[in-house]
Amino acid sequence: MGKVDQEEAAKTTLNALFAKKNEKLSAAMERTSDWIFSQEIPSDVTVHVGEVSFSLHKYPLVSKSGYIRKLVSGASDTDLCAIEIHDIPGGAEAFELASNFCYGINFEIGIENISMLRCAAEYLEMTEDYAAGNLVTRTEAYLNDIALKSLSGAVTVLHLAENLIPMAEKIKLVSRCIDTIVHMACKDNQFSLLGKTENGNASSVPQPKPIVHWWSEDLTVLRIDIFQRVITTMMTKGFKQYELGPILMLYAQKSFRGLDIFGKGRKKIEPKQEHEKRVVLETIVALLPVEKSTMSVSFLSMLLRASIFLETTVACRLDLEKRIGEQLGQAVLDDLLIPSYSFTGDTLFDVDTVQRIMMNYLEYGMNGTEFDDGYVSPLPSDMERVGKLMESYLAEVASDRNLTVSRFISLAELIPEQARITEDGIYRAVDIYLKAHPTLSDMERKKVCSLMDCQKLSRGACAHAAQNERLPVQTVVQVLYYEQQRLREGMGGESPASRMGGESPATRMGGESPAPPRKVNIYSADNHQPSDELSRLQKENDQLKLELAKLKMRLKESERQTGGDSVSAMSTPPQSSNKPPLPKKSFINNVSKKLGRLVRVDILKPPARTRPAKDRRHSIS
Repeated sequence: MGKVDQEEAAKTTLNALFAKKNEKLSAAMERTSDWIFSQEIPSDVTVHVGEVSFSLHKYPLVSKSGYIRKLVSGASDTDLCAIEIHDIPGGAEAFELASNFCYGINFEIGIENISMLRCAAEYLEMTEDYAAGNLVTRTEAYLNDIALKSLSGAVTVLHLAENLIPMAEKIKLVSRCIDTIVHMACKDNQFSLLGKTENGNASSVPQPKPIVHWWSEDLTVLRIDIFQRVITTMMTKGFKQYELGPILMLYAQKSFRGLDIFGKGRKKIEPKQEHEKRVVLETIVALLPVEKSTMSVSFLSMLLRASIFLETTVACRLDLEKRIGEQLGQAVLDDLLIPSYSFTGDTLFDVDTVQRIMMNYLEYGMNGTEFDDGYVSPLPSDMERVGKLMESYLAEVASDRNLTVSRFISLAELIPEQARITEDGIYRAVDIYLKAHPTLSDMERKKVCSLMDCQKLSRGACAHAAQNERLPVQTVVQVLYYEQQRLREGMGGESPASRMGGESPATRMGGESPAPPRKVNIYSADNHQPSDELSRLQKENDQLKLELAKLKMRLKESERQTGGDSVSAMSTPPQSSNKPPLPKKSFINNVSKKLGRLVRVDILKPPARTRPAKDRRHSIS
């Protein structure tokens, strides 16, 4: 009995010793977190990470980091050595967290530091070969179980990994994040389209107003090269192009915020920042959807202003001009009022850019008759809107004193005749131009006034033009003559001129009477000219006008390249005090004018009487 008691007492004592030993071990493990700050055990290694130095101990580091183990084993001084680490991903902050892990110091792994910890662990070779449950394993578990389980988490990890390349590329952290983002984005997009199908609102035609996904704002934090990779991968995975519009708009608005693209002052931007924004803009333009009308004209105009302001490549600007030209019927006046950022005494607005946009619109209308490629010729209503838009633009820029006669005329000649129902808009622009340029010669005023067809002026415009002292006498005579013809046709009797001996007002004033154009009624049985022939002639006339405008623009660019001295001397003869300068004539001008007289809009439709608006303003006076 005593022997049993002795054994039990021994067991109790042994258990107490073991418990006390375990307590000491636990306390020792707790004290390991204070080794880095302990004064009892001096540090035996100094690690320099950039400009920051860490006084540490060899054993905790070499027990978990294969990289440091190799450096320490290769050092000659075994008592104290210094280690230089300059290119660790994440810098001193990442190394401090990794060293804390080696010492057993608790810290929290989160979305904000997981990219840095994963790359630092790979750099320091903190794998399972040196310790179980090492930092590489711990960070991988967090990425797979938490960070990459949501789209916002994957975007945050990818954004923080942008400055950790190439290590982040080596461990495929960037590609894994991109795959997660694309998979969830495409899944959300398919779910949205499925919901539309169930509601009966989905169709095979691209939606005119795509929805803005909830995750679009998250992608705007990405760097432009990473953002481009994400968008490109989304397109390869079947993401619809027209759905990319809102994403690109959000990214562009955030990137160009604060950029003074609507002002007319000098640039206030650093060269480095200007280069970064230029790269962003060129990349966004390259990512724009090919499908028409997926981006608004206002957004494209904003990109074009930024392209001119940042001086991007010519291809980038031409691409934007072509896109705006294809959707010109949806534009408003503010979209075309692009400031001229040159400070050489040029025009206030960039007239050349708008001229190229209009030429793209006309070329698109001629070549866009094929339905296989998704192009459709501009409808008459669309062309009428474009005509009114260009007339408003002409009236807006006409008050610029630096706008030359040739540039004003070349811009006005691009407006198709079928887009001009009346000549009131052209007359208003001409009147504003004559008032803003009072020093024009008689020949120049005649050239400007030749842009409008006096026969198509409304009654209110005719009444104003008849009393307009800025117009040449010949133009006023034409206005009065055609107004007499209109009154005679309305009354159904003879004109006052015929009752006075057949002389028109122009003949009585000593000028030649303008012969009225021959009007053809296409609904009459006497008209034997087929309608397809008229269409062919009208198309040839428009093509000749377009070619003429292109030749003028090429001549203007060649003048700018060569200094403009020799070309100006050859194209414009010196003015003499005795003789007024003669207008320049060319073969293309003659052919275009003859075809223009041959093919008139009046012969394509019966004359209609329109009641002018009472509040219509025809002049700035």
